[in-house]
Amino acid sequence: MDVGIITVSDRVSRGEYQDFGGPALRKFVKAREWNVLSEIVVPDEKERIQEAIRSFAKQGCGLILTTGGTGIAKRDVTPEAIRAIMRVELPGFGEIMRSHSISITPNAILSRSLAAVVDTALVVALPGKPQGAVDCLGFVEGAIPHATKLAQDVPTSC
Repeated sequence: MDVGIITVSDRVSRGEYQDFGGPALRKFVKAREWNVLSEIVVPDEKERIQEAIRSFAKQGCGLILTTGGTGIAKRDVTPEAIRAIMRVELPGFGEIMRSHSISITPNAILSRSLAAVVDTALVVALPGKPQGAVDCLGFVEGAIPHATKLAQDVPTSC
């Protein structure tokens, strides 16, 4: 499976802060022998997030992971950026990520993590904290291969 990783952060994009989320997701992806095809850091701007997602989908990424911008701060716009270009949202992903995360931190209820199909890619918007992103991805990992095939219109056995 070809994967794109997008870190959404104003501070990281300006070079003021080191990216920890992207590398944590890369480690997770490589441990599953999935292929990291593309990576980018973008600021918390809807258009830049959308451009990165669409570019990665055109490059052939069947799975696009975003980390950051899923909270409730004024600059957190990742869910809005994805919803504006999605074909369909998959609410179960966000529900599972939040329901499992609540036992780790009470702040999980503030998360707006989600999954959607954009063009021919499954896009999963994950929290900005590296451990939270990895944990949430692990909670939904089992559904990703099938969902990615469906997004790419690949015949499946079930």
